[in-house]
Amino acid sequence: MSDAAQPTAAEVRAAAEAVKTALDRHLAAVERRSGEDDPAVYEAFNELASAAEAYDELLYDRYDEVTPFEIPGGEELPPYTGPEEPSALSVLIRRDYTVAEPQRLLAQARRVEAADGDSTGEDVGDTVHGALGVLFGEFEPDEIASRHKEFGLEEGDSTLWVVAAEEPAEPGEWLEAPFEQADPQGVVCRFDVSAVFDDDADLVDEDDFPDAGDDVDTEADEDDLEPLDADR
Repeated sequence: MSDAAQPTAAEVRAAAEAVKTALDRHLAAVERRSGEDDPAVYEAFNELASAAEAYDELLYDRYDEVTPFEIPGGEELPPYTGPEEPSALSVLIRRDYTVAEPQRLLAQARRVEAADGDSTGEDVGDTVHGALGVLFGEFEPDEIASRHKEFGLEEGDSTLWVVAAEEPAEPGEWLEAPFEQADPQGVVCRFDVSAVFDDDADLVDEDDFPDAGDDVDTEADEDDLEPLDADR
């Protein structure tokens, strides 16, 4: 990291003071808690976690030091305050990908265009941006998730929220900001997938496995691509 990008000592000190303030607020909320699922305690916990994480990052960036703080992951949901018998629900999904093999992605997009007979003179599939539009326009997101390697993509974190509601939304009501009104306290269930949960992977000794790296051809040849069945 360049010196220009490093936080100042004053910024690190301010972040430390923010942690102290958040600690006091969290203790006060716990002392005043009205029950096991007091929303005020949950809010104070989140503020403390956020302050501690910000301080940890600044401390590391400035002094290359870390704290013993460990913020729990998203295993526990906040207290549910939604309807007891919801008449509607929303399913919110986020999936992150890395474009690991751009040439494979481009090749698959060209094959889709060729199969559809879309010879408009504009080679949409000749850029990564255009190829993504072609593939996500052709295939359902679930199919891309299950076949991501075929498209030159590598999976990142993902999450799925099922949020309860009293009434269904009006048609077109949320299209301009589809995720803005997601209320964590209305989440019925949540499923997270992340490499951060794969603690066991750190225990694997790479020496226990043969190194086949020299035998792997990383170049994507269109002749090696799996058959593209658009009807699957």
